[in-house]
Amino acid sequence: MRDIQQRPIILIVDDIPDNIKILAEALRSDYRIKVANNGSDALDLAVRVQPDLILLDIMMPDMDGFEICRRLKENARTRKIAVIFVTAMSRETDVDKGLNLGAVDYIIKPFVIPVVKARIRNHLLIKQQADLLDSRALLDALTLIPNRRCFDETFAVAWQQASRNKTSLSLAIIEVDYFKHYNDHYGHGIGDSCLKKLAAMLANSQKHPGDLIARLDGNAFAVILPDTDSAAARQIAEGLRECIQNMGLAHAKAKAGAVVTISVGVATQMAMPTYLSWDELYEAANSALSTATANGGNQVM
Repeated sequence: MRDIQQRPIILIVDDIPDNIKILAEALRSDYRIKVANNGSDALDLAVRVQPDLILLDIMMPDMDGFEICRRLKENARTRKIAVIFVTAMSRETDVDKGLNLGAVDYIIKPFVIPVVKARIRNHLLIKQQADLLDSRALLDALTLIPNRRCFDETFAVAWQQASRNKTSLSLAIIEVDYFKHYNDHYGHGIGDSCLKKLAAMLANSQKHPGDLIARLDGNAFAVILPDTDSAAARQIAEGLRECIQNMGLAHAKAKAGAVVTISVGVATQMAMPTYLSWDELYEAANSALSTATANGGNQVM
C-alpha cells in the first residue's frame, strides 16, 4: 500500500456533515482527506494545503460553490487545483455554469460511490500527467534549474503575496562576468559545462524554501527572495558572489583574478503600494546589475 504521505489530497467542501462523512469514509483508504463546511475555510485550506482535487457542494450559506470556484480560479496559488462539483442542482444551466467557471466535472446527487471514485481517479491521473509536463516545461534544459517561464510565474505570485501581506520582496539578478570571452576562449561546450556548475552551486546555496533560483537566459540568473529586506538580500547576494569566486573555475580572459566571477544587482520593495508593478522591481535590479558590470564586475550593487 502506498505510504499515506504520498497519497493525493482531496478537500471535501459541504455544509452538511453527513454528506462529508459519506464521501470521506468512501475515499479515506486511498486519499488524504481534508474537510471544510463553509467557503472561507475552503479557500483558506486550498491555499495552505494545496489539495490535488476539491469536491465542492454548491448550495451553502454565506458563499455558494460557484463563488468559491470563481475565487479559486482567480487566485494564482489555487488556479490549477481540480474542482468537481457534487450537488443536487441538476439543471443544465447549473451544469453549464459550473463547468464554465473552470470545474473539471459535475456530479449530481444522489451519486453512486463507485462512479464518484472512478471519476476522481481519472481526473487525478490527468492531473498527474499535466503536473509532469508542467514540471518539465518549467526547467531549463541545460542546467536543470527553474527556467524563465518558472521565474515569471513565481515572481508574479510573490509580488501578489507581498502586496497583500505588506511585506518586503527582494530580487537579485546575476550575470557571469566576461562570459562571451570565456566562450570564445574555451569553446561553447566548456561554456555550457561552466553554466551547469554555476547553476548547481547557486541552487545548493538556497537556504529558504520560499526562495527561487532560476536561469533567465544565456549567462543570466535570478533569485527571488520573499519577505527579505534590503540588508538581508545584499548579504545573500554577497554570499553567492563569494561562493562562485571560491569555486576557482579558471577564466583566462577575466579582467582580474583569472577565475569565473559574477556580478549581482539587488533591489527591494517594502510594503508595495498598489500602483507599482513587479516589472519595476525587476528593472531596478537589472539597473543595479548594469552598474555592477560597468564597474568591472565581481560585485554586488
